Amino acid sequence: SNTSTSTKALIGALLAGSVGVIIFLFVHLSGDPSKPVSIGTAKAGACTKGEKCLPDVRFIDTTGVAYTHEQLHGKVIVVNFWATWCKPCQKEIPAFSKVYDKYKQRGVVFLGVLTGDQATSDELLNFASDNMMTYPIVRENSDIRMSFIDDMDNLPTTLIFDRAGKQIYGRAGGLSEQRLSELLEPLVAQK
Repeated sequence: SNTSTSTKALIGALLAGSVGVIIFLFVHLSGDPSKPVSIGTAKAGACTKGEKCLPDVRFIDTTGVAYTHEQLHGKVIVVNFWATWCKPCQKEIPAFSKVYDKYKQRGVVFLGVLTGDQATSDELLNFASDNMMTYPIVRENSDIRMSFIDDMDNLPTTLIFDRAGKQIYGRAGGLSEQRLSELLEPLVAQK
């Protein structure tokens, strides 16, 4: 009979301790007690689980400039997978360059990810010059490949992310200057 009393006392103490910890965590994690606790609502403009979000990878262009997830936050991002040997890619590059030149001062970043292409640096410089390519070229690496594995099968493929990092467009096939502008204009207008 003594053992069952001490067992009940132990269980009671554990339960009281657990409730105390839960209350402490709830109060501690909810921050300001005068503000109502909102559960399940993300901050305005945050990309949440279940949405396709810009992966946390570093893009390093052929001039050595790195584009980190932190630096890209708050900008509209266009990621275009392409190759020098891809004819539809060559066709859309001048249009992409015109749109890039139009929007680059308005918080839009273009990243042309060279995919499945072993072009040398000199070949790339000549290609960019011949095709009026004005936006940064990023060579694919294992991080980029792992993060965008489903988007790199068909070239060209273009992904567009809003200022919160949420993917709002993703499609294989060439884009015209007009269509790309139509996609970007409402995103650029967002604050």
